[in-house]
Amino acid sequence: MPDDRSNDTRPSPDALLDHAEREGRGRLRIFLGAAPGVGKTYEMLMSGRARLADGVDVVIGVVETHGRKETLALVEGYEVIPRRKVDYKGRVLDEMDIDAIIARRPALVLVDELAHTNAPGSRHPKRYLDVQEILTQGIDVYTTLNIQHVESLNDVVAQITKVRVRETVPDSIIDQADDVEIIDLTPDDLIKRLEEGKVYFPNTAQRAIENYFSPGNLTALRELALRRTAQRVDDQLLIHMQAHAIPGPWAAGERVLVCLDARPGGAARVRYARRLADRLRAPWTALHVDSTRSASMPEDDKDRLATNLRLAQQLGAEVTTIPGQNVAQDIVRYATANNFTHIVVGRPSRSRWRELIEGSLTYDLIRNAGDISVHVISGSERGTETASRSVRAADEQWQFEIWPYLKATAYLMGSLAFAVLLDQFLDVRNLAIIFLIAVLASAVTGGLWPALYACFVSALAFNYFFLEPRYTLTIRDPESIVALGVFLVVAVIASNLTARVQRQAVAARSRARATEDIYLFSKKLAGAGTLDDVLWATAFQIASMLKLRV
Repeated sequence: MPDDRSNDTRPSPDALLDHAEREGRGRLRIFLGAAPGVGKTYEMLMSGRARLADGVDVVIGVVETHGRKETLALVEGYEVIPRRKVDYKGRVLDEMDIDAIIARRPALVLVDELAHTNAPGSRHPKRYLDVQEILTQGIDVYTTLNIQHVESLNDVVAQITKVRVRETVPDSIIDQADDVEIIDLTPDDLIKRLEEGKVYFPNTAQRAIENYFSPGNLTALRELALRRTAQRVDDQLLIHMQAHAIPGPWAAGERVLVCLDARPGGAARVRYARRLADRLRAPWTALHVDSTRSASMPEDDKDRLATNLRLAQQLGAEVTTIPGQNVAQDIVRYATANNFTHIVVGRPSRSRWRELIEGSLTYDLIRNAGDISVHVISGSERGTETASRSVRAADEQWQFEIWPYLKATAYLMGSLAFAVLLDQFLDVRNLAIIFLIAVLASAVTGGLWPALYACFVSALAFNYFFLEPRYTLTIRDPESIVALGVFLVVAVIASNLTARVQRQAVAARSRARATEDIYLFSKKLAGAGTLDDVLWATAFQIASMLKLRV
């Protein structure tokens, strides 16, 4: 049955927090271009003029005209905040005056070249930091940026153009922007502008066309700009859906989610998800649901899961782990909340009988996924995983512990002795409760399988010693058959629930220890005064996690 929370109409807490953080801040619009000369400054000034015509108080903080006549003509009619003079090594440099802008308090300020590096001695080393300070004062900002200045794309741009850009802007600035407007121009049109001297002076234009501004380079940079803008639009759509509690997915953009657990075939799922994401040109995420069973996984299963998560990260996925109980519902809820359009899972590996008893994650996902496409992957690394299963089976057989079963037997013997003492005072059906206590004790101390062992042994003992005819395994009275059946069902359910609560308690203690370790480590780092203190704190933390000595 689908979880009611998957249809929750309440806004996402993260979306509400993001909205609260933006309250009182100015709005940021970035005019993003593929290369210099596409017309970012021109479009920014035109948009500013439209706001002026609407009666908005607009000023220019800094605009670089580069001597272009069209740009110079558009600057006329604006109030321009005088720039601050900075003396650097005998040279006088002009920089944007943040204090003058804040004191003037316009509704909107135009700031060109967001990636600009300020002169030494300025309040902030980078212009984007100036812009952030202006935004905190409730002033809106229009600014310009070329795609080659985006930090995460720096290596890609260098590979394309063979030019390493030194001035970069963190991706978080684009992610924080309220609007990103792409200023698009075809490579042929931009090269034509270069040849006409509208971007660089004629003596440098031809050299620029032959190198940085070649048609191939411009096409690649244009694709980067369009894809980065599309990514930001996709993020804005997700924020809007979460803020208004709109259930997904909206397939305006593709998003891929691959589900990983300890089952064989995880690496094949990761590689398929990467291929699917590449084919769809979509972002992708690897998700693991940390359920109560995770704490009791064998070590080789934990190693396989960690290896698959590392592989996903190496292939470019965002790796996420969430706590949960009903894995299928938790996956669907996460996918719906984050607007994923594709889920990649593994083929069921259990037998049909186990699926009937315990359920199937894959079939539950397909049943509850709604409009989300579910891809069921059957591939696996057969050689290594068959060997791994054989080793795990041998390990589990060798690691079989008899002690929990001996304790369960002791509980049953004690319950039997107590029941014999009370036999002449209590009705036979009340004696069953005594055996039920032994079953619950076995579940608490030994887990599910010792508890199930206690269930069936106690049922046999109850039948043999207390149901007529006594000291036989036959049952004469039909009511006794019903009583024994009810006892067995109740005992199995109670042992299962108790064992599950026990696993949850173990998992909760494990998470509490991890949280405490992180808190203590952060306190040590906060109190570290030197690099040596930081290194020692890190070494002790790693040793504590691995249970080693430093």
